[in-house]
Amino acid sequence: MRIPVTALIIFVNFILQTTLFPLLAIQGIFPNTALIIVTSYALLRGSKEGAVVGGCTGLLMDIFFSTMLGFYTVLYLAIGLLFGRSQKNFYRENYLLPVIFCAISTVLYQAVLYTTGFLFRGEGNLLHFLVSILLPEIVYMAIVTIPVYRLLFAVNEWLELKEKYKYRLF
Repeated sequence: MRIPVTALIIFVNFILQTTLFPLLAIQGIFPNTALIIVTSYALLRGSKEGAVVGGCTGLLMDIFFSTMLGFYTVLYLAIGLLFGRSQKNFYRENYLLPVIFCAISTVLYQAVLYTTGFLFRGEGNLLHFLVSILLPEIVYMAIVTIPVYRLLFAVNEWLELKEKYKYRLF
């Protein structure tokens, strides 16, 4: 039951992120909900499922939007793997930690994109990147993380409850 639900979440998120969320952009910045989902799954389920969700999400991004296959797959997979290692060290009901981890993952994600996209081309205006791209995206992601994490937390609790009573007869 977990695999179809997770695949549905990834697919619906991909559709929304590519069609609806660019319309909600503020100064050209819109929330990267795929990054929120990967980080949330890593925090809720551990590094294995975080890496699998990250790999599938990145593969969708690579297939539809990337010029080279594997860039986003490796990036999202590494983020899911990295943040999944801290899964056992916090309470899942705490909403502050997912916001902090999503902010950190946004910084890592944008730093990799900045390094590979701008710096290698010689467009290294770091101050413009920090003020115009990174800071607004961190704020936007922190605001959007709370409802998305609450939704994923509720879905995870429902799935764990179904798995717990799966083999029970009465």
